[in-house]
Amino acid sequence: MEIIITDHVVRIVVVAPQDRVDAFSAGELRERLDQLLAEGTSMLVIDLGNVPFLDSAGLAVLVSALKRARQANGDVKLVWPKEEAARRILRLTRFDRVFSMADTAEAAISSF
Repeated sequence: MEIIITDHVVRIVVVAPQDRVDAFSAGELRERLDQLLAEGTSMLVIDLGNVPFLDSAGLAVLVSALKRARQANGDVKLVWPKEEAARRILRLTRFDRVFSMADTAEAAISSF
């Protein structure tokens, strides 16, 4: 009897910024995400739980990461921020419809 066993290992990276993602800090987040994507990571969870504020520069970084991940047959999932101001920005821009959203990083990981 022939038995074929295939072990699939999926690498999911969680990136958790700990402060505002705005015009002053978005470049640093973009660089880190670009580095991960260039290294072959295509499954990302961006944990925004501790992000109190996002602006258009921060949102642009998220969209760029999503586009690059999907081009590599991957995806980007977001964790809801705890701060209502940041949550409101995601809802107003309809990012909560573009990205798969989760309440925790663990929930986001399990949704892949």
